[in-house]
Amino acid sequence: MKINITLLLLVISFYGRAQTVIKQDAVIKQMVSEVSDKNIEAIVRKLVSFKTRHTLSDTMSKTEGIGAARNWIKSEMERYAAASGGRMTVKFDEFLQPAGDRFDKPTVLKNVLAVLKGTDDADSRIYIVSGHYDSRVNDVMDANSVEPGAVDDASGTAVSMEIARVMAKHTFPATIIFMAVAGEEQGLNGSIHVAKIAKEENWNVDAMLNNDIVGNTHGMENDLKDNMHVRVFSEGVPSTDVAARGDSLAMRRATAAINLLVNNGGENDSPSRQLARYVKEIAERYVDQLDVKMIYRRDRFLRGGDHVPFLQQGFSAVRFTEMNEDFNRQHQNVRKENGTDYGDVPEYADYQYMQKVGRMNLAVLANLAIAPAQPQNVLILTAQLTNKTSLKWNSPKGKAPAGYYVLMRETTSPYWEKRFYVTETSATLNYSKDNYFFAVQAVDADGHESLAVFPKVGR
Repeated sequence: MKINITLLLLVISFYGRAQTVIKQDAVIKQMVSEVSDKNIEAIVRKLVSFKTRHTLSDTMSKTEGIGAARNWIKSEMERYAAASGGRMTVKFDEFLQPAGDRFDKPTVLKNVLAVLKGTDDADSRIYIVSGHYDSRVNDVMDANSVEPGAVDDASGTAVSMEIARVMAKHTFPATIIFMAVAGEEQGLNGSIHVAKIAKEENWNVDAMLNNDIVGNTHGMENDLKDNMHVRVFSEGVPSTDVAARGDSLAMRRATAAINLLVNNGGENDSPSRQLARYVKEIAERYVDQLDVKMIYRRDRFLRGGDHVPFLQQGFSAVRFTEMNEDFNRQHQNVRKENGTDYGDVPEYADYQYMQKVGRMNLAVLANLAIAPAQPQNVLILTAQLTNKTSLKWNSPKGKAPAGYYVLMRETTSPYWEKRFYVTETSATLNYSKDNYFFAVQAVDADGHESLAVFPKVGR
């Protein structure tokens, strides 16, 4: 079978490696340009104006507390939905959180979900983007102090809201959910609730993007100023494999899965790690002056985020966070102490940086929601000793792709380095399967790619 190397329109040297830039989609490029730093700043300052968004704060006031904040977020999302021609619906995801750790009484929590329904009824894929709208200060149980939460995490909420505004005016084959969740600071409660529903109702969540602390560009301790980099955290061995090791049958299955990953060299190729690579490629394709730094960890030390419950339910998910955090701003009462200012106030946020992060999220979501679904049952064939590599796979569910990219990289490389275009569901390459890593992604006629699928071993 003849295999054509994909036409690469531009190859440049970037930080010591070859970076491939493929043709941009004009519609995605236009959407990216519409993400406004002014709108993002207005959202952040409005959220800060509620004085506190602590999960246990006032729910009756129309001007202060978490109740007023969530009502405003919902009404604003509904305003965006008016431009969707009925395709976007906005709702509260309401549930009762029982008394317990970080909850002194049973508390009603409300996530805000704006659902932009896909236009293809045969396409069940769902993409989720989220930020948490609750805030806190030093004492996690202090619901009454001024808790502005401008960067943690009005920034992530503003990103989710602003790209909802832009994308509501467009159509996509797959469904996109724009979330603002509650209870993150009390224990990821809001995202746990949505992730469990997604699992129980068999949502086909192809990717979840969590934006948490994406608005600061000045690291206080090291005095680094950096508005060109953003971190994407992704786990290696899937959380479901690790968690399943608690009982005998599940432990055997999990151990077998982990051994297969390790023996095949795939410990750096989990679905979430593939999502991180995809984010880097698509973000740098569309967003100027932004370098996505892949961090091979599920999250930072001593911290957690709203992507974790989705990982625990078996979905692909990553976390976006600024490059250098200012811990004098996070989880701090607003004050001046020994000449140092503390508190997460809006004056120290960088709204043009948030704009870049918003544009990154939009480009990734749009490219995914337009692209074909992932190829199924991808196998690397190992029946023979050979210095070639043979792969086969099944077509994705839903709309048929125009073709497929077979991706290849050195075993020591973090990025896919070559891609070969094929139109059939199998390929044989004149490269040794022992010396390289491979994956397969579906692609449409306009070049929109699915997430890459790392192959299982087959005969």
